[in-house]
Amino acid sequence: MPDQGFPPMFYAQLFVNGLFQGLVIGLAALSITLVFGIARFPNAATGDSMTLGAYAALAAHKASGSFIVAGLGAAGATGLVLLLAYWSVFRKLANRSVVALLVASIGIAFVLRAALGVAFGHGQQVFQVPLARPYLFGGLRILPLDLQMALVALVTLIAVFGLLYLTAIGRQMRAVADNRDLARVSGIRPGRVMIALWLLAGAVAGIAGMMLGMKTIVTPEFGWEMLLPAFTAAILGGIGSPVGAVVAGLILGAMQEVSTPFVGFTYKIAIAFVIMLAVLLVRPRGLFGRVEGVR
Repeated sequence: MPDQGFPPMFYAQLFVNGLFQGLVIGLAALSITLVFGIARFPNAATGDSMTLGAYAALAAHKASGSFIVAGLGAAGATGLVLLLAYWSVFRKLANRSVVALLVASIGIAFVLRAALGVAFGHGQQVFQVPLARPYLFGGLRILPLDLQMALVALVTLIAVFGLLYLTAIGRQMRAVADNRDLARVSGIRPGRVMIALWLLAGAVAGIAGMMLGMKTIVTPEFGWEMLLPAFTAAILGGIGSPVGAVVAGLILGAMQEVSTPFVGFTYKIAIAFVIMLAVLLVRPRGLFGRVEGVR
């Protein structure tokens, strides 16, 4: 029976730790919701795309010693691989059912995982992060690495939302998400939008993978384990809502960590499953989703 007699500061610490974890979940959910909002299918390869980003960041960091270069490597490698997946698979299945695209994304996930296992082996790898004393804020202990990763996430989110709402290609992406046929009639080329989408979704997933890898151990399977929380956050936030995905990721990360004394570390992932079922039953459109008719 888990001990529940902890002081309030203990739960406050768990809540803060959960927010940092929620940033990773939120970025992964953002990648999922971008693909679903524009390409109209759930991309099950997001988790393994995160794994690819983590390994790319590891390789770039070992070569350069710079975490900035590692982040660029993660974003670039994952964006290019997902763009290749679009050109070779998803584009050819564009007129098929959602189920066909979902199954194709699962197949790509397995291919990525197998390729990473062959290329890097199945041993555990870690980022060489220097040890540092945590900062103390009113009794809360916050690691410098957590603050650095929060800054990376913030910069990534600013870049993504700036692209979506302040650039021409971003407006075209939102137009295609709202109504692809109307966007095509208006002169928008969906092919160009899809290229931008997969580069952007891949870059976001790659950054999320790097952040997760810096906090844990990198193996070919570790991104797959993040797929359920990421999908849950995308559904909770309102599938197709970028802002909702990030907010829901923060909520889910905090709830999982705060629940740890009650359900244990092993079973806290079940919280994501329970939340996903509750949202689907009570509010299928999520927190920020809109009610839409079936097309």
